[in-house]
Amino acid sequence: MVKIKTIEYFRVLPRWLFVKVTDEAGNYGWGESTLEGHTEAIEGSLDELIGRFVGYEADDIEHIWQVAWRLGFYRGGAVFMSAISGIDIALWDLKGRKLGVPIYSLLGGKLRHKVAVYSWIGGDRPSDIAVQAKQRKEQGFTAIKMNATSDLGWLDSPSALQSSVERLKAVKAAGLDAGLDFHGRVHKPMAKQLAKLLEPHQPLFIEEPLLSEHPEAIKQFSQHTTIPIALGERLYSRWDVKPFLESGAIDVLQPDVSHCGGISEIRRIAAMCEAYDVGLAPHCPLGPISLAASIQVAVTSPNFVIQEMSCGIHYNKMTPEGAGEWDLNSYLKDKSVFDVKEGYVQTPTGPGLGIEVDEDLIRKISKDCKAWRCLEFFGPDGAVREW
Repeated sequence: MVKIKTIEYFRVLPRWLFVKVTDEAGNYGWGESTLEGHTEAIEGSLDELIGRFVGYEADDIEHIWQVAWRLGFYRGGAVFMSAISGIDIALWDLKGRKLGVPIYSLLGGKLRHKVAVYSWIGGDRPSDIAVQAKQRKEQGFTAIKMNATSDLGWLDSPSALQSSVERLKAVKAAGLDAGLDFHGRVHKPMAKQLAKLLEPHQPLFIEEPLLSEHPEAIKQFSQHTTIPIALGERLYSRWDVKPFLESGAIDVLQPDVSHCGGISEIRRIAAMCEAYDVGLAPHCPLGPISLAASIQVAVTSPNFVIQEMSCGIHYNKMTPEGAGEWDLNSYLKDKSVFDVKEGYVQTPTGPGLGIEVDEDLIRKISKDCKAWRCLEFFGPDGAVREW
């Protein structure tokens, strides 16, 4: 058995945090601990975990996960679980590389040879939807996601919802399916109205129709719409997921492998969802390592439905320097690994995560990389509105 020698992390553009684990024999793996807008907090949590886990056996992935979870006394939460995620993903990558097999081979083998995917169009105040939809279709996508609304007041004018319907109709007219992300910014008085308006136009799903801290309201909401309800990016463990599955309020769960404890935990969450007849659609508006890890789980999960990917997402254009040149493939040596054809990405065949990152570029960019900040929305009265 070979011990962990080093655990390093790298802040890179546009807003990602990569993790590298190296063992004493020189084997290595890459992970991603990105938690959008909270980079420094993750780095602090990683510093604590690094001090604990250097010297542990690199093969003992589950033991390391359990030690992190159980022996820290205080458990869960976005920051702590995102830090665990990066290390966990890197350890799986290391083991796969060392054995010369994809991670999915270590999880029981693949169920599918390609993975359905979708990407984003539009920003928080989208325009030119038909043009953007056409571009995504030409890139090989058959489904997209977009924000349902711009920022809204708690009880806003009903007229603020009409543009959502028109944009959905424009995407459907272009021959694409569309998921609409309410983003937790639509509060109950408006969410009920918007769902009713959208229902005749059959969106693929509505995401976070209400904030996840209101499970009772989401259950109530689900009883008044036939649109599939998806959420999960702000659920950070199987224990967070459990009440939503038990309530029967959701149809698709969207855990994020870089937020929920890595490959080890998202694999368990996927199995829980299967037991409740809930689909799995991993959340991933993040970097290539997070996407590669999500795909490794997707190809082993019978209830997998579709995978988010950040190719061209508007957030990638909002770097601290405003350069906007960093995208999903920027740090990949083989930039064809996530090519989309007829709505699918081929299951990777390489060892570990199935990708090779450009370490020299990562180290170069990380030297002076500033932390990405969450967007800020304020209403006309100056009060904070949900991101």
